[in-house]
Amino acid sequence: MKVRLIATAAPNQAGALAVQAALDGCDTVLISGGDGTINEAVNGLAGTKVVMGVLPAGTANVLANEIGLAQRPDHAARQILDTVPVRISLGCVDVKGAMPRYFALMAGVGLDARIVYDLDPGLKRRFGKLAYWQGGFSLFGEKQPRFHANVNGAEHQVSFALMSRVRNYGGDFQIARQVRLTDPDFEVVTFEDNEWKDYLRFFGGVATNRLAGVKGVHIARSSQVEVSAPEDRRIYIQVDGEAVGALPAVFRVVPDALTLLLPKRYAGVKE
Repeated sequence: MKVRLIATAAPNQAGALAVQAALDGCDTVLISGGDGTINEAVNGLAGTKVVMGVLPAGTANVLANEIGLAQRPDHAARQILDTVPVRISLGCVDVKGAMPRYFALMAGVGLDARIVYDLDPGLKRRFGKLAYWQGGFSLFGEKQPRFHANVNGAEHQVSFALMSRVRNYGGDFQIARQVRLTDPDFEVVTFEDNEWKDYLRFFGGVATNRLAGVKGVHIARSSQVEVSAPEDRRIYIQVDGEAVGALPAVFRVVPDALTLLLPKRYAGVKE
């Protein structure tokens, strides 16, 4: 068995390195990094037969949290020895004028995407997750613009939409609570109201595991969601914590898209 260690020298290199690894005939690629690095690698390996595994690092690694890997890379490396390769679906967002962008975790439209779009990279390097909280507090008091989401043929006017493939959100919370990477669809969470007092109710529902009962919240399962914005508003999109543009967009599930190393418990394999 041959092993190569390749370091990224700058952002947006992990995808190209993953593509090259596949072209070179590598059968397994382990990605060490945060959510952004993992997303780049996912886009490089989507549609190939290369097996991908994750070693958590960076600001956050929601994928590692989701599947039950330790946050210390050395501990996670030992756990990977007892994983199994599983073929999973991926999310994909189609934005006009851009290449389709795959995502393993989630796509958000509205408040969280605005925070990601405005985020100061230097602040993120210095303070990690706290930079996102600072970004959220900087928007406190602003009314969030509404947009249109078509979920299973039903039209909703909302200020926030989450198309999730995982339960874990940002490493600290759960918004979508019934979805798994091995499922063939999204759990879609939308929120109609758009003032900060409304968002306090929303976050309270998240914190107390009572989101389904919060006024204005809709939760559904779907494999495709079409989202559009008023012509006079720019509504941002984030996937796996990375800004990817603005509405309109179509979010869809791509079946049989990636082979991922999963712990046996998460994969449903009996010990």
